[in-house]
Amino acid sequence: MIQVQWKKMRGAALAGALALGTAVTFLHVTPALAQARALPDFTDLVEQVGPSVVNIRTLEKVAPRGFPDGAGRDEMLEFFRRFGLPMPNIPRQTPHPRRTPQPDEEQPRGVGSGFILSPDGLIMTNAHVVEGADEVVVTLTDKREFKAKIIGSDKRSDVAVVKIDATGLPAVKVGDVSRLKVGEWVMAIGSPFGLENTVTAGIVSAKQRDTGDYLPFIQTDVAINPGNSGGPLINMRGEVVGINSQIYSRSGGSMGISFAIPMDEAVRVSEQLRASGRVSRGRIGVQIDQVTKEVAESIGLGKPQGALVRAVEAGAPAAKAGVEPGDIITRFEGKVVEKSSDLPRMVGATKPGTRASLTVFRRGASKELTVTIAEIEADKPVKAALEKEDKSTPSAAAKVLGLSVSELTDAQKKELKIKGGVLVDAAAEVAARAGIREGDVIVSVGNMVVANIKDFEAALAKTDRSKPFAMVVHRGEIAQIVVIRAGR
Repeated sequence: MIQVQWKKMRGAALAGALALGTAVTFLHVTPALAQARALPDFTDLVEQVGPSVVNIRTLEKVAPRGFPDGAGRDEMLEFFRRFGLPMPNIPRQTPHPRRTPQPDEEQPRGVGSGFILSPDGLIMTNAHVVEGADEVVVTLTDKREFKAKIIGSDKRSDVAVVKIDATGLPAVKVGDVSRLKVGEWVMAIGSPFGLENTVTAGIVSAKQRDTGDYLPFIQTDVAINPGNSGGPLINMRGEVVGINSQIYSRSGGSMGISFAIPMDEAVRVSEQLRASGRVSRGRIGVQIDQVTKEVAESIGLGKPQGALVRAVEAGAPAAKAGVEPGDIITRFEGKVVEKSSDLPRMVGATKPGTRASLTVFRRGASKELTVTIAEIEADKPVKAALEKEDKSTPSAAAKVLGLSVSELTDAQKKELKIKGGVLVDAAAEVAARAGIREGDVIVSVGNMVVANIKDFEAALAKTDRSKPFAMVVHRGEIAQIVVIRAGR
């Protein structure tokens, strides 16, 4: 009826306007404007996914040292303990005059969230939610409680899988993270501060956010607080696309920046945890750094991409394959390494024992290498720089750069695991401004290998010092590319 009346009114207005010779412009509501006016409705999603979200409480055994006054603080500090974020200022409570716990008595440790992966009771959560727990208690939305068994936990990805003895449970649907778009609406369900079944919503702020070694996180502005850890991030199709894991905060509460583990990565980890209780990752034994624009230009790489090799572990797969400090790894298994953080993820996702191809950029040209992937292990400490011997032989060409260099002894070459180079005895002016310092070893100049002082002077003589050029410098077992601007 309203539409009919509007048509009549519009017709009358148009007729009057034409009679008066007046132009009339009618507003046209575009589909984009209509969509902007319509806010998303999450009620169906909550009904669909809500029953699959669980509350997780952890307990730990305590020694008889009096009632712990910090038990309540654990919930607030849950995120920050693991990720090194600024701690909220939460005063400790005065000890309550209750009885002293008995030896090995279980006390509350923390609270988090999780979601049901399969109807037979497999549940996914964060590793830091269950880390150090002596007992894990899972509460379903229908208030049933179960003691859970930890199937596996992986600190590097912060993913854990626990199991409860139940059947016929409502499992979540796993979404395709590659279809997730920045600006898309998403929703979270969890137990912030222990408040079960709390729903918050927002949008995807960014993808591929680098905050971890092995995971490119999903950034959102969904309100996430301590207790949301391990809960699902859900798209508008009711699919889980991530696990809420981290927040950025200066106050201890939500500040509009939260991070979720992409579900494709989490599923990959969970499959290994379910199969063997642990995650096997590949390694090649290099220490890497980013490639800056200045470095790329100075060595003729073209654009800043790849991973700069700063050190190669002796006897590691990379060393056996011929990778050298100062190389830039530009491709792994044919895939472009856009930034340095891509390489650990690519290698880590490769099964140990696999033969993989590496493309390295070395002294102005690309080189193909083959590396056999090993299994990841604890990082080895880097040795300190060697003490130099007092056999300084100043170089005339080096003086222009403010450098004083000397030959390396055989013992120094062996200790540093390098074939040659020149030892920096002093660095001033141009060299000091570039970052070179006493004790460094220069192994190449302008894409030319330096084995001794003669090579070093010859390389400097061939280099156009009116333009920026690169040197590869070892500091201990770490190699880096230094850009020299002698013309300034």
